[in-house]
Amino acid sequence: MSDPAAMLAARGFAVYVLHYFDRTGTTGVADKQTAIRNFPAWGKTLWDAISHVELQACVDPKRIGLLGFSLGAYLALTVASVDSRVKAVVEFFGGFPKEMKLFMRRLCPTLILHGEADPTVPVEEAHHLQQMLEKRNVPYELQIYPGVGHSFPDEIWDDARQRTLAFLEKYLLAESL
Repeated sequence: MSDPAAMLAARGFAVYVLHYFDRTGTTGVADKQTAIRNFPAWGKTLWDAISHVELQACVDPKRIGLLGFSLGAYLALTVASVDSRVKAVVEFFGGFPKEMKLFMRRLCPTLILHGEADPTVPVEEAHHLQQMLEKRNVPYELQIYPGVGHSFPDEIWDDARQRTLAFLEKYLLAESL
């Protein structure tokens, strides 16, 4: 997380790194049952963080984007689907919870970055999100990295960083916002 955060901060973005596990005292990696049990609290943590961040002097509240990795990507997409303050999402090897379809109010421009050989979050999650975005005519970009798993090697990170920067510049720095 620190690598994309540092890159974006160096390019002038106000960057806040959220530790949503802190709200529930979760340590390490969350197993499926822990994630299911705590997902609402973690989503509320993200909502609260947006409420805090939008009040900061260095933040334009009309230009808030979220970037999430794995479980964090599921959280970012979930919150963005009900919170119109979020204007763009970059999701790394995550997806959209099928259970949220009933509650979803919107989708925003989304960059989907996923490994084709991901054993943790299958690439079908990326394709499912792509179909949702296409069905609603929401702008998106998709990059599936062949042979890559649930993390990216250095050369893939280089590409993902550039795609992330270009996407956020396009959707958060556009003059028409």
